Amino acid sequence: MEHFYVITNPRKDANLGTAHFIEEYLKNRGKTCIVDIGTQKPGREGYTYKAQSGEVDCILVLGGDGTLLQAAIDLAGRDIPFLGINMGTLGFLTEVNKTGIEDALEKLIHGSYEIEKRMMLLGKCYTKDRVKDEARALNDIVITRKGSLQIINFSIYVNGQFLHRYHADGMIASTPTGSTGYNLSAGGPIVEPKAEVILLSPICPHSMQNRSIVLSPEDGITVEIESDRDGRQMEVEAIFDGCHKVALQTGERIEIKRSDKTTGIVKLSQVSFLEALHRKMSD
Repeated sequence: MEHFYVITNPRKDANLGTAHFIEEYLKNRGKTCIVDIGTQKPGREGYTYKAQSGEVDCILVLGGDGTLLQAAIDLAGRDIPFLGINMGTLGFLTEVNKTGIEDALEKLIHGSYEIEKRMMLLGKCYTKDRVKDEARALNDIVITRKGSLQIINFSIYVNGQFLHRYHADGMIASTPTGSTGYNLSAGGPIVEPKAEVILLSPICPHSMQNRSIVLSPEDGITVEIESDRDGRQMEVEAIFDGCHKVALQTGERIEIKRSDKTTGIVKLSQVSFLEALHRKMSD
């Protein structure tokens, strides 16, 4: 690799010290490097791509899993692989720690890496027949209650066929990458991240039907928001990777399917997913 793009979270990278260290290290090795601190204004956090097309071989993300997820959403159309460098608590996506940065950069420079293609989800939110918003997610799309505590009533359709009517705190549509996130906390299965499936896991369902469902990556899922049991309008949120939020109300729906975009994740370690999972489960 010759050309690098560094995305850093200023809240975790004090004075951009780590970002500038990487920039100087790479330039001293004859490589190019651009540093992007993103937009930190309230309600507008995110990352824009400041390089010309074809100028970048790898995007280095300094922060945590949340920073990498935000970058993956914002830059999904660039088809450039990401390497996550952990600046906080250990995550599943950020495999490099601060103490291993130099070793990681050397592996990138000398081609000692693999790139895993991870599937993403695309969610389109509708009011009647008009798309009000849409976004992608690498981890999950969560439909959850908005505001005061309430049970959400919603119906699930798969490929246009009615599946089930749920009364729950919400629903998680997850990729294999996201299976170790909120999906796991909700009792969903852990899935090897290179697999290609869509997971549906209810959040605290108010019934005995609390099992997760594993669907084909080609399936299309529709979640329709219903009124409450007294016929009053309900307000919920569709949250994409914990970053992008879309308000939904009774009569509106979200349609979820596999995205035509993928996220490339650079893998430097020879540790398998199962070995990494064993270590985390033993902590």
